[in-house]
Amino acid sequence: MLLSYQLYWLLLPNMEEKDTYKTIIKPSEETLFKDRNSKFFNYAFPISNEDDVKIHLENLKPLHKNAGHFCYAYQFGTTKISYRVNDDGEPSNSAGMPIYGQIQSYDVTNILIVVVRYFGGTKLGVGGLINAYRTGAQMALDASKIVEKTIDIDYVISFDYKNMNKVMRIIKEKNLNITNQIMALDCKVFISVRKKDAQNAFEAFNAVYEVEIKVVE
Repeated sequence: MLLSYQLYWLLLPNMEEKDTYKTIIKPSEETLFKDRNSKFFNYAFPISNEDDVKIHLENLKPLHKNAGHFCYAYQFGTTKISYRVNDDGEPSNSAGMPIYGQIQSYDVTNILIVVVRYFGGTKLGVGGLINAYRTGAQMALDASKIVEKTIDIDYVISFDYKNMNKVMRIIKEKNLNITNQIMALDCKVFISVRKKDAQNAFEAFNAVYEVEIKVVE
């Protein structure tokens, strides 16, 4: 009987698809972890693309001119996830993956974590390195303010001036957020809608004659 009950729930559709995510909104405070004279300086940064990663790494290097390793992991995206890990000369999977493991453990995205190492003269071994980089990433996350945000869908609504009142009435009724407007030969209004409300908003505009709504790629 218990097995049947479990299978029943597995067959149910996901009625409440997740439409929030956790991230940080500003860089963390610098933290420091020490192990057998090696020093690990730890940082977390909010990012939205790979260019942000390059900028933060370039800004860190002048601060740590004598450091031996700049190991990092990052992840960005909500519905489509992109991530990368970098051991920067440390033994394979001893730095980048332990850092990324903490990103996964804290369930955050749009984030870069960098752990900068100064070698202290004593080899830590692979196990010691894994612990140091994992701890460094954890310290960076603990020093960050983690916030929850909604996953939003961006739409563009296209229409003629004669349909302006119809469009604006729907926007007002549904309390939608306008992010941009272009009023030229025809009209374009850009809106951002929380994911769980996106289908409802789409259908409202799609049902209006001579009004077109599309997802912004």
